[in-house]
Amino acid sequence: MKHLKSLRAFIEELKAIGEIQEIDQEVDWNLEMSGITRRSMDLRAPAPLFNNIKGIDGLRAMGAPGGLSAQRQYKFSRVNVALGFPADASPLAVIEQLVAARQKSLIPPIISDAAGAPCKENILINDDIDLLLLPSPMIHVKDGGRYLQTFGLNIIKTPDGSWTNWSINRMMLVDGKRLACLIPPNQHLGIIHAKWKEKGEPTPIVIALGVEPGLPYVGGMPIPEGMDEAAYLGAYFGEPLELVMAETVDIAVPATAEIIIEGHISHTEVLEEGPMDEYPGYVGDGASLKPVLNVSAITYRNKAILPFAVAGAPVEENHTGWGIPHSAETLFILRAAGLPVAMCWMVLESANHWLVVAVNEDWHEQLNISSKEFSEKIGNVIFSSKAGFGIAKVILIENDIDVTNPEEVVWAFASRAHPSHGEIYFDDKAQNILPVFLEQSEKQRFKVTKVFYNCLLADRFAIEERPKRSDFKNSWPQDMQENILNNWKAYGYK
Repeated sequence: MKHLKSLRAFIEELKAIGEIQEIDQEVDWNLEMSGITRRSMDLRAPAPLFNNIKGIDGLRAMGAPGGLSAQRQYKFSRVNVALGFPADASPLAVIEQLVAARQKSLIPPIISDAAGAPCKENILINDDIDLLLLPSPMIHVKDGGRYLQTFGLNIIKTPDGSWTNWSINRMMLVDGKRLACLIPPNQHLGIIHAKWKEKGEPTPIVIALGVEPGLPYVGGMPIPEGMDEAAYLGAYFGEPLELVMAETVDIAVPATAEIIIEGHISHTEVLEEGPMDEYPGYVGDGASLKPVLNVSAITYRNKAILPFAVAGAPVEENHTGWGIPHSAETLFILRAAGLPVAMCWMVLESANHWLVVAVNEDWHEQLNISSKEFSEKIGNVIFSSKAGFGIAKVILIENDIDVTNPEEVVWAFASRAHPSHGEIYFDDKAQNILPVFLEQSEKQRFKVTKVFYNCLLADRFAIEERPKRSDFKNSWPQDMQENILNNWKAYGYK
């Protein structure tokens, strides 16, 4: 694997395969920059790199860092390259590598001398602090404000220093020295924030923007409480990440980050944050009071690049950035439970509302239980885990389809799930509150009934009678397949 250690190295790799569109024409941070990015995602066009932003002196921005590509062989290239794989690799290979790293010993980061670190090329402290110098985009027309933090890492550690957590949660610009922060109480960021409140002190925090490209994916991965995401990424790549100490808080930061925001989150000061269009794909509705982050320092590289996500209809960074890592963690915990699971895949085109669990085709011979019993075993593992918190709908299927192809998933779901007894329900399970299907009472309780769509066939047919796909591979003799493939261009096809 190739460990890219900066956003700029990542951009150069994408340039080489035509996945970066540099835009030198002046663009406005107010809706234009994000609108261009949204359009590029709809077309699966190259990621826009904005070199000339109205009213911003010298700093740049990058949209769609985790989007998909219209180039068929490079569909998942931005994810693949970020996580060290060739641009044309299968994303399932990435998932298997993320799973393998969960079984390795963690490799903690190394702390280097901050002098000369790229992220320290410019340092603003005290009266010099001004968040308005940064190219924060106004993303959607109904958003409550400009969002600086949509694809960076929030770095926070417990008061006793025993656990450092890296996560992605949105933060809205208030003014030149303050941000309003979304801090869900039942996520790791909220758990550590509560520990500082118990101590009676504001919570020290760093926001690292434009980090090395693998970090956002582990920041979106539901690894267990107490595990350091940076150390996990070290295990993934087999070498430690390089960090340097921040200027005003006792937290280490990525040495090559484009922009670092340091400060403290108040336990008493709140301001309205939101609304914001979010990952389910609908226009945001309603603001609420959120904690205020008071900034104590800004450091940044020369000509710094701010990466940002445009949340909304799929596929965007919320879907790739936590859908793929969630798939990996779910696969890991199911295999660790001894269940014959071949692959897990969050259907990105479903805005991460569907998780496909593909099991070994011989599961019935291995376990000798019904598909309903098997569904219950899998569901009890998933819904009792952190990975299951954001998953309400699971499609359970044998591993005979390409789970990354939404057309095959739809066909298999439609043709195999029984209309009257194909659903298995799991009552009163923990759930995040962003899906629009939730009722208000469910949002208040962070609980909902979850469902498995049972598309398994192995317990319903004898082995020799199980339905087989009617497709090119299964319905023509091997010699005829080879003849057709060898003559494909001779038939006039390109």
